Amino acid sequence: PGGFLKVKGEIMIERQIEQLQDRGIFDITLVVGYQMEAYDYLVDRYGVTLVYNPDFATINNYASLCHAADKLDNTYILVADTYIEKNFFNLYEVTSWYCCVYCEGDTNDWCVSTSPMGWIKNIRVGGKDSLTVVGPAYLNREMSERLKILLNDYYGRGEATHYYWEEILKENFNDFQMKANVQTGYVYEFNHLDQVRHYDESHYDDLKREIIAHFPSAAPLLVEDIESIELLEDEWDSEMYRFDVREDAYVIRIPGEEEVSLYDHASVKHVYDILAPLEVAEELLDSDVSSGIRITRFADQSYYVDPMNDRDLSDSMQLIRQIHDRKLRIDRHYDIVKMFSHYESLVEQTGGVPFRDIEEMKQKMERLLFLKAHLDVDPVLCHGDYLYANVIRKKTGGLFITNWEFSGMSDPLMDVAMFAIDANFNEERLLLALRLYLGRDPDETEIVRLYLYAALGGMLWSMWGLHKKRHGLDLGDYPVRMYRFMKDYYILLDGRGVLSDIYE
Repeated sequence: PGGFLKVKGEIMIERQIEQLQDRGIFDITLVVGYQMEAYDYLVDRYGVTLVYNPDFATINNYASLCHAADKLDNTYILVADTYIEKNFFNLYEVTSWYCCVYCEGDTNDWCVSTSPMGWIKNIRVGGKDSLTVVGPAYLNREMSERLKILLNDYYGRGEATHYYWEEILKENFNDFQMKANVQTGYVYEFNHLDQVRHYDESHYDDLKREIIAHFPSAAPLLVEDIESIELLEDEWDSEMYRFDVREDAYVIRIPGEEEVSLYDHASVKHVYDILAPLEVAEELLDSDVSSGIRITRFADQSYYVDPMNDRDLSDSMQLIRQIHDRKLRIDRHYDIVKMFSHYESLVEQTGGVPFRDIEEMKQKMERLLFLKAHLDVDPVLCHGDYLYANVIRKKTGGLFITNWEFSGMSDPLMDVAMFAIDANFNEERLLLALRLYLGRDPDETEIVRLYLYAALGGMLWSMWGLHKKRHGLDLGDYPVRMYRFMKDYYILLDGRGVLSDIYE
């Protein structure tokens, strides 16, 4: 949840509350939505008030102000993920202002121009060598009343769904007179742990302790042995860092809370163990089955395959075919229904599923699952998340596959379909992938299996995408594209008569 990153030993949201109270300001309201329960302790510790924003998953942050509009009156408007180094709050303010910091070079942030007296003359998106707005703002009574009228006017407008509250200021700039409260070097916004680590070197101490605890070494690893820590990936599910030890490069992967609860890390470790002799996965050096933290060797000068490149596509299909042909087995099945239900329930908890025909599509999904149950296919170990971003070409030319968290026993053509839909293949290229996988033209049953998993995969990943978008991951039109695969390939299967045949 926002504001709970720790900077220099202090939780950001607690620091802001304490800074306000240090200046005699005790009427403090927190507008909460996602994981609102996490903020409840602040009521007891600081005497703050919580206001629930039911629109947090569907409308951008101006909705938070809408639901707390009655609190706007000589008011500081603050953001939970802001770290304020120097306390500049006051019991009384002379005029309305917006906190600004100077940004050198090009930026896509909200930029302002000011008069010689410091009044903000305009607000725009993007600029160069400019003051940018960040975090705190103060609105006096007059400005608060104007904002309340505008919030009421904008609330419910379809075109305003994705507005930040600054957008309302921008569109109605003549109604507001605000000064730039320049705090360059004193105010920072931290959304990710790595941003904190760049600012607060002590955060790397925690990461180094994790590395020392899990690094496989005959001799004890010392803090000073760890060099050149670099963030490789900071996604919703995990963080990955490259680090160097004695001139060799490694990767530590730290799962997020959701991943820890969703995956069986003992099973994942078992998959890496049985794949190790084949040299088709990243080289696992250590895996903690309780925390999911693992350390692998870093592959220098490697890159993702290009799914639109025929050579890369062919090599990717041949590699996964080689693994499938080994007929490796584990005790876990790839359960599409369970995963779909998991993500659907999370989406329902954050505003509901936006697809108007979802119930109809779930009925069609049941028909697809009935077809799946009647297919006579021996399951093998599958990757389960076989995306081009998980297929890495080494500098020597060979390939290996990363991130086996979703792996389980399934129809091998499921991996082919997952690769294709993630790369947004049309039907022609999807069939090309199947031919490259088989090394021949497919028969009718193989085409049906491929289309089946393109549809089921689309349904699954549409829910995954909705869940991730609700929590800040910028996926663009990904959920809609995946949902479209479900619809389009259901129609293709129905046109081949296989869905009616199984009921006769």
